[in-house]
Amino acid sequence: MTHGFSLTDDPWLLLPSATGEPAQERSLRTALLEAHEFGDLVVEIPTQKPAVFRQVLLPVVLAALGRPADERQWMNWYSTGQWSQEQRRKLQEYLDAHRGLFDLFDPVQPFGQVAGLSTAKGETKNAGLIVATAATGNNVPLFASRTEGDAFSLTPAQAAHWLLHTQCWDTAAIKTGAVGDPQAKAGKTTGNPTGPLGQMGVTLLAGRTLFETLLLNIPVGAPPASTDLPQWKRRDPAEPRPASTPQWQTRAPEGLLDLWTWQSRRIRLFPEATDEGLRVTRVLVAAGDRMPHTPETEPHTMWRVEPTGGRNPAQDRGRTTSSRRPLRLQPGKAAWRGLDALLAPERQSREAGEKTSGFATSKVLDQAGGLVPELGGAYPLRVELFGVAYGNQSAVIDDVMFDALPLPLAALDADSDVRSALLEVAEQAEQLAAAVNHLSADLRRALGTEPIPWDKGQRPGELVLHALDPLVRRLLTGMRGVEDLERIEAGQLAWEQLAWRRSWEIADRLLLAVPVGAFAGRSTSQGEGKPERTHRVPLAEASFLRRRAEILHRADALQRNGAHPDNE
Repeated sequence: MTHGFSLTDDPWLLLPSATGEPAQERSLRTALLEAHEFGDLVVEIPTQKPAVFRQVLLPVVLAALGRPADERQWMNWYSTGQWSQEQRRKLQEYLDAHRGLFDLFDPVQPFGQVAGLSTAKGETKNAGLIVATAATGNNVPLFASRTEGDAFSLTPAQAAHWLLHTQCWDTAAIKTGAVGDPQAKAGKTTGNPTGPLGQMGVTLLAGRTLFETLLLNIPVGAPPASTDLPQWKRRDPAEPRPASTPQWQTRAPEGLLDLWTWQSRRIRLFPEATDEGLRVTRVLVAAGDRMPHTPETEPHTMWRVEPTGGRNPAQDRGRTTSSRRPLRLQPGKAAWRGLDALLAPERQSREAGEKTSGFATSKVLDQAGGLVPELGGAYPLRVELFGVAYGNQSAVIDDVMFDALPLPLAALDADSDVRSALLEVAEQAEQLAAAVNHLSADLRRALGTEPIPWDKGQRPGELVLHALDPLVRRLLTGMRGVEDLERIEAGQLAWEQLAWRRSWEIADRLLLAVPVGAFAGRSTSQGEGKPERTHRVPLAEASFLRRRAEILHRADALQRNGAHPDNE
């Protein structure tokens, strides 16, 4: 029995209207042609969003329309607020011409899969294998309510999302060996890396509508080379290519289309008719193409950059590698704590011929920084960051990371006062956390115990950062469209007054929890020939208050002038 599900014309993308009406499932055709009418894409888990954008939405637009040659053409596209009649025609024609390549269950060319993929013994796996949140294999918790043996049923729309997610974020290590894969041994392939997005922190830009979001994530430049094809165009049954067979290879992407639709796994979905309708209950996941490294053309990641002219550790070991490495996200760390990387534009450095080191922001964010005069400083840009933390040998998923920040466009100008203010605020928050950690260490020493190790347990500084988080986000929103230095200073003062109170609330809790015996204090040796150091509660408190005043110097100055920033 033949089953069909067309990503082009069957609804599978959950989209709310731009005016706030409830989300409904839409087809790829409707989502793209009417992109100006829709808001943000709704997904089951955050990491599905970059998978859908990179594997389907963005490459279809790029393949059908090309990309803007420069920022002036980008603005011409953007200024209309929707696709022009000519662009709509091209999108329609492209979707019509390639409709058969977007059938999820086509027996000859199933989208994102290999037709006839099988093992020597004909085994298949539970569909939960491609669901990152499901308990399967090494990811089965000891006391989970669901076990690997439980049946897992996916609707075609769910299966499409998890298929794309697997191509982007799949775990590493051993994969099933497929018939026709000459590199499989004993029914297995080893040495598989994670999906390509699992090796970096992904940065997507979000606008007011799906149309704006698509444009914001397409870098300007030359049209794709003739060899740069999306995965569905690399699947010609008359001339089988690697992406349409069990064979795989290690190679570099040919360009953006190849990079965005990278087939890191060979997959086959097995649909069946059930009482609830068409469902995917079994899957097969085998080894796929491997990238030697993330190419520098990757537009959706921030970079850690080796100092110009410095030695590269990899070169010292006899290997050649790029001076850039994708920046990965850290679990539990708010995105604003990485503002030094987010706000590291290269545009002005390149134009001035300056050497760069440290960090470089993503290409799409750097590009947005050059569009400030056209978009306007008050444009409600949202930066979304995605990542996955893998566990033992990257064979399990420990954590899925997502954060979104309202980012003032002016902050992407290396010389702007807004950028300087935001970087100072982020640094002040880190310094306040360190000051509270230092207070905690002094209080523990006064009790005769050792400070909390930096890599064990939760230190109280994390509570400070948690308390300051909504304040920083409020400031980021409030800085949109602000250019006047006096208003920027007023915003920083307001932030410092609130941070003054919040940091004291955490510190005061620590002080109130100290037993009376700690007030007598303890003396510790500082080494041979040095006087002993005495640790007492009053000394610890005074040290914290002094450090807080140094960090929040505006609020301190206000207090000294008679306006008390809190009720302390």
